[in-house]
Amino acid sequence: MKKQILTFAMLTALIVTSCKEKTQKDESVITTEAVEVKNEDVVTSTLKNKEGKQLEMKFDNINGTATINFDGETSELKAQRSGSGIWYKNEQFELRGKGNDIELTKDGKLIFEHKDEMGSQSLKDKNGQTLDLTFNNTENTVKAYLNGGEQIDLVGKKPASGIWYKNDQYELRGKGDHLTLTKDGKTVFEN
Repeated sequence: MKKQILTFAMLTALIVTSCKEKTQKDESVITTEAVEVKNEDVVTSTLKNKEGKQLEMKFDNINGTATINFDGETSELKAQRSGSGIWYKNEQFELRGKGNDIELTKDGKLIFEHKDEMGSQSLKDKNGQTLDLTFNNTENTVKAYLNGGEQIDLVGKKPASGIWYKNDQYELRGKGDHLTLTKDGKTVFEN
């Protein structure tokens, strides 16, 4: 008899707990979906090529379309299956790219191309630590990896001379071949 009461009590507790968890999970899913829809429905981007011409792009992720505006001409393109990056096209235009590297063709002829100016550098300090840097000169950013660790994203600032990149925790400064990376004001790498 005691065994049956204990079993009944445990099953009741399990059912009540499951119902509470299910309700909480359902509410969080609804909230998460609402946030994602607001943030990712439509994404706009504008890029310039070397000649200074501007390509405006508006990506509608719900409908799978991209609206482009280039040289006073506006056109809507449909998303295509791409192995990597983006691919949109219609009868006249084709838009392909990955990241900020974009190509726009019209009737098979390249009419717009944007490629970020990138550079990289790998440094060692006297203690054998490594600092790998990938610079995006177009966006004025750098991705830093100290000893192959996690990615540190830094944004360029206007230095009096040399380079200066920072975020809330890290700061990268340098001039010539000398670079210093600090975290919360303390030097973590210096060559």
